[in-house]
Amino acid sequence: MSTATEKGFQIWEVATPYLNVHCKLGEGPHYEPATNTLRFVDIINKRLHTVSLTDPGELKTIQFDEPVTVTADIEGVDPQQKILVGAKQGLAVLDRAKGEYQYLTKFGDGHERLRSNDGAVDPNGRFWLGTMTDFGLGDFRSEGFLYHFTSRSAPTVVLSDLKIPNSVGWSSDGRTMYFTHSTEREVIAWDYDVASGGTLSNQRVWYKHDGPGEPDGFRVDTEGNVWHAVYGESRVLKINKEGKLVGEVRLPTKNITCVEFVGEELLITTANDDEGEGTSKELGGALFRVNVGAKGVGFGKGFKLE
Repeated sequence: MSTATEKGFQIWEVATPYLNVHCKLGEGPHYEPATNTLRFVDIINKRLHTVSLTDPGELKTIQFDEPVTVTADIEGVDPQQKILVGAKQGLAVLDRAKGEYQYLTKFGDGHERLRSNDGAVDPNGRFWLGTMTDFGLGDFRSEGFLYHFTSRSAPTVVLSDLKIPNSVGWSSDGRTMYFTHSTEREVIAWDYDVASGGTLSNQRVWYKHDGPGEPDGFRVDTEGNVWHAVYGESRVLKINKEGKLVGEVRLPTKNITCVEFVGEELLITTANDDEGEGTSKELGGALFRVNVGAKGVGFGKGFKLE
């Protein structure tokens, strides 16, 4: 790993992976501090991986029958026992010892073409989750949604007619919510009112990506910067709170999917690059880590399962 600064623009270069697990679509990295492990999914292979951050040889994998796309902690529940998962048909609770999950709520009739994608728990303990066209159904259509869930009611539609909805996150002060619509190459922002339970207002385009790739998953640091993976460009962007690009992490494979903070490091998931050659193809689907000198923002204690 090397770092440099060019006219105020920060650059980190990463040459080798921490773990080359050959995910077809690695996504959803989530740090578990009690065990110093990282869990992440391989959506296409229908797997949940958990790897030690002191020994990459300590890898545990759960195989599913349908895609699991993102995970989250549950308030008051040991994540080594149970976690929340976005699954093919809706929101579910996974028993990690059994390797099985039970649905809390499903998307409903008429949504058979869809699967969940990325999501996150908000400062009020609700879970936000996007849906999109499932694999094997031809081209992706503008038929997806952005929902938010509580444990007491059916999912609430926030946005519709989405093609590839992606990451959801909140600013360091909790007053701005960000959402990435990958195929539009946009990060949308709203004013987020924590006191009212999460009312949204003032929708606007906060960042518009200029490049051949598509913004994918992101995390926010304590200074308000958004660290955004770009699928198809071999990099993670550092975007300041004004929406200006101020740095990037360069990686040796093309399809970068998401990031997670562990201390001052970024853990970075990727997808395969079957159309590429050489290093990009060999390292597609690997997990990378790099010290960027920033710490991530975390909200709440997980999804409120009442």
